[in-house]
Amino acid sequence: MAELTVMDEIIGEVAEGLYKKWVSAMPDDEKNQQAFSAMSKNAHETTLFVIQDFMNRFNAAAEELKDK
Repeated sequence: MAELTVMDEIIGEVAEGLYKKWVSAMPDDEKNQQAFSAMSKNAHETTLFVIQDFMNRFNAAAEELKDK
C-alpha cells in the first residue's frame, strides 16, 4: 500500500471538512446517498483546484520576489 504524502493528507482533510460543511448546510429533505456521493466528489475536486491555484500563485509571487 502506497504511503500518502503530506500534501495528499492535507488535501484529504480539507476535502473532508468542506464536505461536512456542505452536508450540514443541506436541507434534511435533500440528504440522500446520491447527494452525499456527489458532494464528496465535488469537495475533493474543489479542494484540489483551490490548493493548486493557491500554490501556483504563491510560487509565482515567490519567483517575482526572488528576481528583485
